[in-house]
Amino acid sequence: MSDEENKEEKELDLTSADVVTKYKNAAEIANKALQLVVAECKAGVKVVDLCEKGDSLIRDLTANVFKHSKKKIEKGVAFPTCVSLNNTVCHNSPLASDESVVSAGDIVKIDLGCHIDGFVTVVAHTHVVQDGPVTGRAADVLAAANTAAEVALRLVKPGKKNKDVTEAIQKVAAAYDCKIAEGVLSHQMKQFVIDANKVILSVSNPETRVDDAEFEENEVYAIDIITSTGEGKPKLLDEKQTTVYKRAVDKNYHLKMKTSRFIFSEINTKFPIMPFTARALEEKRARLGLVECVNHDLLQPYPVLHEKPGDLVAHIKFTVLLMPNGSDRITGHALQELQPTKPIEDPEIKAWLALGTKAKKKGGGKKKKGKKGEGAEETVDGEAAGEPETMDTS
Repeated sequence: MSDEENKEEKELDLTSADVVTKYKNAAEIANKALQLVVAECKAGVKVVDLCEKGDSLIRDLTANVFKHSKKKIEKGVAFPTCVSLNNTVCHNSPLASDESVVSAGDIVKIDLGCHIDGFVTVVAHTHVVQDGPVTGRAADVLAAANTAAEVALRLVKPGKKNKDVTEAIQKVAAAYDCKIAEGVLSHQMKQFVIDANKVILSVSNPETRVDDAEFEENEVYAIDIITSTGEGKPKLLDEKQTTVYKRAVDKNYHLKMKTSRFIFSEINTKFPIMPFTARALEEKRARLGLVECVNHDLLQPYPVLHEKPGDLVAHIKFTVLLMPNGSDRITGHALQELQPTKPIEDPEIKAWLALGTKAKKKGGGKKKKGKKGEGAEETVDGEAAGEPETMDTS
């Protein structure tokens, strides 16, 4: 790599204040979109309308940032808003013709992403459509996801390894008699890359292997936790439910069908890099044209996955910046009040949760007298993240 390329690479990580600003601006917009979708999540509301509201707000708010930049800055939706109910695990972003609605008591998983100049922030949150505290197994599965996310936040730091996180989150889920969903990957992210090389496995097994990796300062990660009261082995039930795709930029093929060429041209123009929903394409041609594109690996599908009927599933995802002064979680949303059936008693899990997220200052300066809970990072909602939000966090 030449000195010029090295310089370019350095300018595009967190050593650049401009890059950090773009990440934080994108995170603020993602959090606002999530907040809107959670607020609108009521019985009788169509799922597709919730997805549209999330995407529309991201488009509107990103249109107003960096308007006067000298160079054109790409910005907008980095991952289309998905709303997955109950035992549906992820990636549900239906077409406009879909009539499914939210019902009282539903466990709703909301997943979305925003980028500014290719610097991506993602977030997922689980909301139960009810008044009052969440109790029973619904509280357990949510507390498992949240506590696992809090532990991951403390272990994704320079010097630690990806396998440390995989083992820890499985232990946390087991403490609530839940399972971490297999096949879910937490990725390092870089400019215009939502799934970079360093990966954290949700569950280690012989079929799924990733390279061992060590976290380093100035890296960015999307930490993705899905928990289930079932087996934790999500299945694809119907390929026709898949509506979220991403252009496979390293693949080329001369499409035979005119409809496919039309759709692929539209994708290359509108969504050359980031994931998108088929809802954003001309719907009549999209379904037919997408099939040939997927069959020849021009698009990477994000399938809608399911656990068994009756299983409860929770999803929490956040973006974390590994800054020199510690880990900075920049996306997230406060949980409802949870009353799980059992408290965390395992000493190792308690020790993980007691870890700080900020780096210790070097040197022997005077230490300020801290308030109760010092060392706990402030989350984007202004709530201390030192303890898992398994009690009242609303």
